[in-house]
Amino acid sequence: MTISRRTLIIAASAGAAVALAGCNNLATLNRLNALTPGDGGIVKRIDGAAYGSDQRQRLDVYAPADATAPLPVVIFFYGGGWNSGYRGGYAFAARAIAARGFVVVVPDYRLVPQVRFPAFIDDGAAAVRWTVDHIAASGGDPKRIAVAGHSAGAHIAMMLALDGRYIAAAGASGAIKAVVGLAGPYDFLPFDQPSAIAAFGKAPDPRATQPISFVRADAPPALLLTGDADDVVRPRNSRALAAALRLKGAKVEEKEYPGVGHVGLLLALSKPFRGKADVLDTMTSFLRRTLPR
Repeated sequence: MTISRRTLIIAASAGAAVALAGCNNLATLNRLNALTPGDGGIVKRIDGAAYGSDQRQRLDVYAPADATAPLPVVIFFYGGGWNSGYRGGYAFAARAIAARGFVVVVPDYRLVPQVRFPAFIDDGAAAVRWTVDHIAASGGDPKRIAVAGHSAGAHIAMMLALDGRYIAAAGASGAIKAVVGLAGPYDFLPFDQPSAIAAFGKAPDPRATQPISFVRADAPPALLLTGDADDVVRPRNSRALAAALRLKGAKVEEKEYPGVGHVGLLLALSKPFRGKADVLDTMTSFLRRTLPR
């Protein structure tokens, strides 16, 4: 599909507005789907399946329309400071990843102030369990599941991958075979931002909220992507986690994009912005290598 000049201008304007608004205001980002051409050949297999009893515990599933064999699966958790976001706004990311040969699950999860840590991690684990039990019906391979996310979603994904207690409690131990974090907060003590204070400030043990506290040698292979212009979640989070994982002997890859900011890293998954950073190529290449048939 040819992208018109008008579409590019509108999309660029939307991207600028998103960057100015920051990661906690997703209203502009949620309109990106309507402003930019999506990746073709992708179907929404499931719309709003329940993985729990709360209205926020719903998920969507995207897959290539012409898939003939079970495909590897990516569960993508969006960001929003643990207090905002809606799965429908991330169809552009799900379609982009699915177009590279994956089945993609995008869950909603309960948010602050309805809940505090660790409820959104529990929801992530429940979504993984749902995926193990049901993804085969949508063409996915339940034995090849990765978790991924941006910002607060990367925190959820990394907590699930590193602190095995959540997945074990959901009855899905061993389900996560790889993890991808985009601009994630992994080592952010002390809590000095309002969103972090609201989400984690009452945790009995603050260290238990930090993915870096749970690095281990047998962790799933990890890919950490960040931008050196990110002033929302500083790149030191990815650098510190990568160093800690290497020290333990775990498999980890990292890439830092010059001149790319917090939201820009996510927008690089969409067609109009892929020239800014090869996030989609790097992510899907890593997942193909770590989720082999």
